[in-house]
Amino acid sequence: MARLHEYQGKELLKEFNIPVPYGKLCSTPEEVKSAVKEIGKPVVLKAQVWTTGRAGIGGIKFANSPEEGEKLSKGIFGLNVKNFSVEKILVEEKLQINQEFYTGIIIDDNLKAPVMIFSSKGGTGIEEIARKYPDKVVKKSIDIVEGLKDYEARNIIRKTGISGSLQMKISGILVKLFQVAKKYEARAAEINPLIVDDNGKIFAADCRITVDDYAVFRHKELGIEIAREFDRPPGELDKIAYRVEEKDYRGTFYFIQLNSGFKKGEGFIGFHGAGGGGSMMSMDAITRKGYKLANFADTSGNPPASKVYKAAKIILSQKGIDGYFGSGSGVASQEQFHSARGLVKAFREENISIPVVIRLGGNQEDKAVEILENYTKDLPAPVEGYKKDDSADFCAERLDKLIKETEIKKTEKIERAPAREPYTFETMTGYVEFDHYLCKDCDSKICIKECIPQILKLENGVPVLAITREEAKKGRCIECLACEIECEFHGNKGGYTVFPIEGLDEYRAGNR
Repeated sequence: MARLHEYQGKELLKEFNIPVPYGKLCSTPEEVKSAVKEIGKPVVLKAQVWTTGRAGIGGIKFANSPEEGEKLSKGIFGLNVKNFSVEKILVEEKLQINQEFYTGIIIDDNLKAPVMIFSSKGGTGIEEIARKYPDKVVKKSIDIVEGLKDYEARNIIRKTGISGSLQMKISGILVKLFQVAKKYEARAAEINPLIVDDNGKIFAADCRITVDDYAVFRHKELGIEIAREFDRPPGELDKIAYRVEEKDYRGTFYFIQLNSGFKKGEGFIGFHGAGGGGSMMSMDAITRKGYKLANFADTSGNPPASKVYKAAKIILSQKGIDGYFGSGSGVASQEQFHSARGLVKAFREENISIPVVIRLGGNQEDKAVEILENYTKDLPAPVEGYKKDDSADFCAERLDKLIKETEIKKTEKIERAPAREPYTFETMTGYVEFDHYLCKDCDSKICIKECIPQILKLENGVPVLAITREEAKKGRCIECLACEIECEFHGNKGGYTVFPIEGLDEYRAGNR
């Protein structure tokens, strides 16, 4: 999920006229000093990081003067808060708190509905508060179409013992908070604490808003770079991988780099899973052999071969890995030969020089393993394919043996010559090119036979589109890579595919 910083969440609250303390976002101690001077009263300095518990580790300080604010901020900037370095501080007027409450909208997956929660007792840990003071916490599921009505909000608050004008004031906040959550498709939108000051005014003193991963693309205005929660700032490969997933809805590609800065021989493995449970089992299998994971990656949900190819290229961009281990559930319904072709294309482009073991269990696994092994025999390092009846532990043993015993061959990568008679068309995420000069002398016309969606036809003895270019670009070409991989080994090497990975070349250039 994509979590917003406090200052970002408060901007959304202000949009719906939910009162927040007056404040300024600062990036330097000098800016903090200026902000305190502008606010003109005692302030609170709040480190902007995606985590709770800031006060206990020095991430929240109080200052009474610009000079004190500047001095205190120097101890906050650069502070490491649960693996996040503080780069911004929110400076706000210090509120005189008379009462504290909690309110939030949470998506309940069991109810398949948003749930409004209100507690007349503030503090951290709403679950613990509900356990200790059940009469102080009320939860109500909300109709997503109808929204939260004023009378419903008042009734929620009334049940916690609040009445009169305060009930009216708070009910308006609840209604507006629901509107914030609905507009920005939040999985969670919480105000904690919602406070009443000494003058009877209500403020959202702090807030946490998390946007649904799959809704982020509709909210460019939020500036969310990567719609996933990390226990550290996302690295460049994490961002590159996320952009692949963001721009291609077909199947799922998840990647997170677990380690970096390691060297060859230290036992780090590039891991490529397929399906959550099977991936976990496979990771356990390889770590039991004494290896460490450089990354976690998962391609599942029937991704195209092109997406598996991109995943493999990103995994192989990690310098110093000693092997490549691909293993998932072993019972996938998706046709495994698509994954095999994606992996073969990546391995051939890399002229792979580390041992590879891939467990391609599932539909069409025999064909998949045949593609994987037969089309990689000329590469420097061995590539072994296995099926669902081969356990993850057995596959891990094979990789361990290959890493310890294999002598890497010295083979030169053969570069493809420019097409003499190019015929090109765009696909959803790249393009396909045929060299008709070579295609004319191809006897098998394997690209036509292996094209599952049948978007190709022969015209004057060479392959051309049987559909419009617009249809190919919109997804009729499923990017199965058959026109390159099968042509390479059963045709006349006239087919070629290109699927750019935004930012990867630049990353590699900077990490040689």
